Order: sequence, then C-alpha cells, then structure tokens
Amino acid sequence: MSEISPLAYVHPEAKLGSNVKIDAFAFIDKNVEIGDDCHIHPHASILSGSRIGKNNEIFENAIIAATPQDFRWKGEESYVIIGDNNKIREQVIINRGIRKESATKIGSNSFIMAQTHIGHDTEIGNYCVLGNAVKVAGDVKIGNYTILSSNALVHEKYHVGDWVLIKGGTRVNGNVPPYTVMAHNPITYFGVNSYVLKKAKKPDEIIDEIAKCYRHIYQTGTSTFNALRRIKDDVENTPEKEAIILFIEGHDMKLAALPRRENDDY
Repeated sequence: MSEISPLAYVHPEAKLGSNVKIDAFAFIDKNVEIGDDCHIHPHASILSGSRIGKNNEIFENAIIAATPQDFRWKGEESYVIIGDNNKIREQVIINRGIRKESATKIGSNSFIMAQTHIGHDTEIGNYCVLGNAVKVAGDVKIGNYTILSSNALVHEKYHVGDWVLIKGGTRVNGNVPPYTVMAHNPITYFGVNSYVLKKAKKPDEIIDEIAKCYRHIYQTGTSTFNALRRIKDDVENTPEKEAIILFIEGHDMKLAALPRRENDDY
C-alpha cells in the first residue's frame, strides 16, 4: 500500500505502483507513471511525461521531465524514461525529449548526485555515477559503468563509452572511447580505467591488451586510421578489443583528446 502525505499533490490521472512513498510538498503531475517501491522526497517535481521504474529514490527539489531548454521544442509530447534502483539526489534536473514521442533515458542502478543537469534526448546507461553538478547536454550517450566526476561537462551529441572515468571539471568535447580515463581542460587522455576494471574482476591480461590499444591511439603520434590498423594486427582478439574497434569505427575515428591534424586519414 502506498504512503502519500496529505500535503503532497498527486494528479488523479497519475499511475502509482504499490508501496510508493510520496512526502509532503512533492508534486506528481498528470501523465506520470511511478513503479513499485519508489520514494519521492519533499518538494520533488515529477512532471508530465515521466515514466519511472521500480525502487527509485528521488530527493528534494529534483525535477523529472522538465520541459526542454531548446528552441527547437514546440510543445511536442515526449518523455523521461527511468529504469530501476536509481538514486537521484537533490536539485537534479532531467529534461524530456524535444521530438514527438522521443525520450531522455536513464538506465538502472545509477547514482545521480546533487545539482546535476541532464539535457533532452540523452541516454545514461546502467551502473553509472554522475557527480555533483555534472552538466550533460542534449543528445548525449553515456555508456554503462561510467563515472563522471563532479563538475564534468559533456557537450551535445557526443558519446562516452562504457567503463569510462571522466575526472572532475573536465570538458568533454569529443567521443570518449571505452575503458579510458580522461582529465583536464582541454580534455586529455589520462590512461586506462584499470582501477575500476580490476574492481570488476577484469584480468590483468585483458587490461594490458586494452592499454596496448590506447598506446597506439594516443601515444604513438600516428593517425587514428593507422592506429586502428595496428590494433587490428598487433593486439590479441578479445571482446574488449572488439568494443574499442567498433566504437572508433562507429564514430568515424573522431575521438576526444586527439590533436587535429590536416593529414589524418579520416
């Protein structure tokens, strides 16, 4: 049975699962669906277009499905779709999509810290951590098991791969390939995300092969085209190598933290 404070506002058309707790002064709009075992804290606003899964906790002053901050949006009906087991902390703002029936998507088992802003049509994967005051623009994709430390900024339309660590305050203005650590402004390759990969029980041999891939890309001074050829020829075949190749090829070999060279073969 749900527990709804008499001081909360819940629109009669909102759909609530079982055992939902809604605290005083929370606002639940029409066209909202909230799954089982969620907890909505005081002054949180769950606006039209919210589709929230099970066992999520949304803290004070968070706003889910805020209307997009984009001049292209003309009032189209769109959504924010949130998975299960997430914690969304104080003053987080998540904008819904700008296109008809489009959605901003948050996966499952992630922790989004205070004052983070997630723009329209962005997709956040599973098991992610977004630190305090992270800013993610629209049409961004963040992979699974990725950490964006406090005050990181991701520009629109870029893709951050799986198992990435973005250090605090970094401005991401390119596609960040999987398993890497990026830091500083301008953004700089800082190495392989070995600490987190070891925590995930990835063998040292696999981490070494990942490091070989990125030595070719970031530390030899050759073009991305030639680095990719060397990876294919010189590095042992593993699922991680395949993921790196697919990411590079899928983004036209345009990666963050690489110098722009007129003679690059892409």
